[in-house]
Amino acid sequence: MSAGDDPRHYAQLLSAVYDAAMAGDKMPARPRSLISESWDRVLTAGVDPEVGRTDDGLDVSELEERRAGSGLITVLDDLTRGLDSVIADGDNILVVADAEGRVLWRSGASRVLQRADRLGFVEGAGWAEDAVGTNAIGTALMSGRAVQVFSAEHFVRSHHSWTCAGAPIRDPRTGTLLGVVDVSGPAATIHPTTVALVDVVAKLAESQLRDHHRRSLDQLRSVAAPMLARFGGPALAVDDDGWVAALDAVAPRTRLTLPRHAGPGRMWLRSLGECDLEPLPGGWLVRVAERESSSDTTVDLDLRDPRKPSLTVSGGTGQWTMQPSPRHTEILTLLAQHRAGRSAAQMSRHLFGADDRTITVRAEMSRLRKHLGGLLAANPYRFADGVTVRVDRVVAAS
Repeated sequence: MSAGDDPRHYAQLLSAVYDAAMAGDKMPARPRSLISESWDRVLTAGVDPEVGRTDDGLDVSELEERRAGSGLITVLDDLTRGLDSVIADGDNILVVADAEGRVLWRSGASRVLQRADRLGFVEGAGWAEDAVGTNAIGTALMSGRAVQVFSAEHFVRSHHSWTCAGAPIRDPRTGTLLGVVDVSGPAATIHPTTVALVDVVAKLAESQLRDHHRRSLDQLRSVAAPMLARFGGPALAVDDDGWVAALDAVAPRTRLTLPRHAGPGRMWLRSLGECDLEPLPGGWLVRVAERESSSDTTVDLDLRDPRKPSLTVSGGTGQWTMQPSPRHTEILTLLAQHRAGRSAAQMSRHLFGADDRTITVRAEMSRLRKHLGGLLAANPYRFADGVTVRVDRVVAAS
């Protein structure tokens, strides 16, 4: 819809076009190519235009895991601030979905959220095209560009009273889709500039992701630089995704392919051969192995001063230290006592006295693993294989 168009007249025309298209009759006008192509995909997928497809959604723990793994948490506040003006009047809601169209977060006035609830437009629900037909989230993912879907352009009839504008968010490092930011509300709230605003906010979020990645590599470089200088042999410092922060005596490159489940110790890397991996805060020190070199990693958890616990990680190249929070100290102590690992429920029972705080446990472990990277493994939560763990405690006076 263009500026100056009457939304009521346009909605009536779209409704007539939709009814004719669904009945296989001659349409009074052609839908936009973006919408026509989407309808074709949705029909091929077998979506019912009257009810869409039923979706079981996600339980709370699955939703939390999706949020943590989406790559969008770091820009959530930027997305919210950028679109505050659109949802401030209470007529629209803000939605952030992942690369599969799952709704991860939403915010807005309760009266609009309640209307969205009736459509199943809730956190954890799937809004890909093959689930609910043409809509701004699913169609933005399929087309790879910002889209606005108004009234009867939605494939499922119950969505015709809504308008939505969505824009894809891409990982600036790889170009892969991370998800979609969307503004939705009653059809009467449509405004031609909304889709442009949503697109701008998505581009700003991508810029913030780029800056965040640059800062994290700078932090990793500051830790790794003295280690590389001491080692003096071919080595690299890379983040958990293999992006290079620093290197020495190795051919220049921007990224190193790491095994999917990298861990401390010696392993074969296709481009470098045998390498020793040592965990760093937010990444890895990768040393091209010498036959006589040691690849052992040791964690010393110092609890002698309860007010200032510390964790020191030592490897063949050097060591680094961090001061964990009281909660993280408790978790690390528990995992040191149970090297076989603890489930989220078992950790919940130990930390909180009940089995039902698993979401909090997963959130804490996610934060802890950002600092300790490959030192910790999951399913169950534990110190990774190949890591020696020592705990120094206060010795009680006799």
